[in-house]
Amino acid sequence: MEALVVSLFTVLAAEMGDRTQLLSLVLATQYRKPWPIIAGIFVATLANHAASGFIGAWFGSLLTPVVLDAVVGLSMLAMAAWTLIPDTPDERKGSFGRSAFLATAIAFFVAEIGDKTQIATMALAAGYRSLAAVVAGTTLGMMAANIPVVLLGTAFAAKLPMKTIHYVASALFAVLGLYFIATAVLHRQH
Repeated sequence: MEALVVSLFTVLAAEMGDRTQLLSLVLATQYRKPWPIIAGIFVATLANHAASGFIGAWFGSLLTPVVLDAVVGLSMLAMAAWTLIPDTPDERKGSFGRSAFLATAIAFFVAEIGDKTQIATMALAAGYRSLAAVVAGTTLGMMAANIPVVLLGTAFAAKLPMKTIHYVASALFAVLGLYFIATAVLHRQH
């Protein structure tokens, strides 16, 4: 249960103001078909985060618990710093074709490659033994962050205090990073 909750809130925080959240806004204003867009986000996120989770779990199996906690902690601190760098929406709003679902699924899958939430998914899967809970949590976090943007469109995005959200997300990552590093130090002392 801890893996699911930590994964959900980690990705929810990381996604605030992220390029994929901005992509949701662009797709919502371009297609004006919320349900196919939401379905595309879900399919792309599940596929991307499942692959990321497998990679993270494999990597985590190669490390000792102390090294693993230290690596996850350091990656969370790096995420804290990265979160303070705001993303900008892609300048290219060209047509993706006629299918809102297909355009969203492809655009989201590609946009997630190397994104904060993908890296966080790998780190969380390396740190927790429940791959299913991590992937479910990160996928739910992505959906929780993007569904309101799709449904409410530009009115929602214009009212968000993005700078404050970035600071809160950064603080969350920092706390998680310090927790994992403290766990590594405590395990090393035993």
